[in-house]
Amino acid sequence: MQLCEVNDSPPADSGVRDAEIEETRTMGITRDSLHKRSATGAKRAQFRKKRVHELGRQAANTRLGQKRVRTVRVRGGNLKYRALRLDSGNFAWGSEHCTRKTRLIGVVYNASNNELVRTNTLVKGAVIQIDAHPFRQWYEAHYGQPVTRKGRKEGEQQTEEVKKSRSVTAKQDERKKTGKIDPLLESQFAAGRLYAMINSRPGQSGRCDGVILEGKELEFYIRKLRAGKKA
Repeated sequence: MQLCEVNDSPPADSGVRDAEIEETRTMGITRDSLHKRSATGAKRAQFRKKRVHELGRQAANTRLGQKRVRTVRVRGGNLKYRALRLDSGNFAWGSEHCTRKTRLIGVVYNASNNELVRTNTLVKGAVIQIDAHPFRQWYEAHYGQPVTRKGRKEGEQQTEEVKKSRSVTAKQDERKKTGKIDPLLESQFAAGRLYAMINSRPGQSGRCDGVILEGKELEFYIRKLRAGKKA
C-alpha cells in the first residue's frame, strides 16, 4: 500500500486572492449618500458603483515648517495646490494699505478646535502670530519716525542717520500728522510679533495669506486668548 503525502500549505496564488479580497473591503473617502441608511433606518440597495465626482480627499493639515506644496489634479484637468508645510505668507495691514511677505511664528487661537492650536495647523480663520519686522521697516521708511518708542532708553537715537531730500522730508512731515497707530498694535511691534488671521485656504491654494488684526477685532481675540490662559 502506497502512502500519499498530504500538502496542507495554501495554493501559490492565495496571497494575490487575499489582497483582492482586502481591496474590496477597504473603502475610500466618499461624499455620496447611497451608502448611508435612509431616514427610517432602512439599508439602501447598492445598485451602482462609486463615481469619481463623489470622491473625497484627505485633509491637508498644513503645518508650520519648510515650504512643501503638492499639486492635485482635479475635475476639468485643473490643479489644486495642497500645502503640507508653510513658513511664510503675505499679510495686509488694512489701515495703512500695506502688504508684506513675512514669517509665520505660530498658531495662537482657533475657534473650532484647540487641537489645531497645539499642533500649529494652518487653516482659514486661524489666529496666528507673524514677524513684525517687514511692517516696522515699511512704517519707518514711510513716516520717517519709529513705529514705537517702547523698549528704548530715554535719549537714545537711531544708529544711522539717512540723508533725505527736502521733498521726501516734506512728505514724511505731512504723513506724521496721521501716523499714529493703535496702542495695542504698538505693544505688539515692541514685542516683534503681530496677531493676524489667515484668510486663504492653504490646503486648496497652497498659500497662507491674511490680514493683521486691528481695532475691535483685535480686542475681541485678545480677550479670548486671556480667557483661554485663565481656564
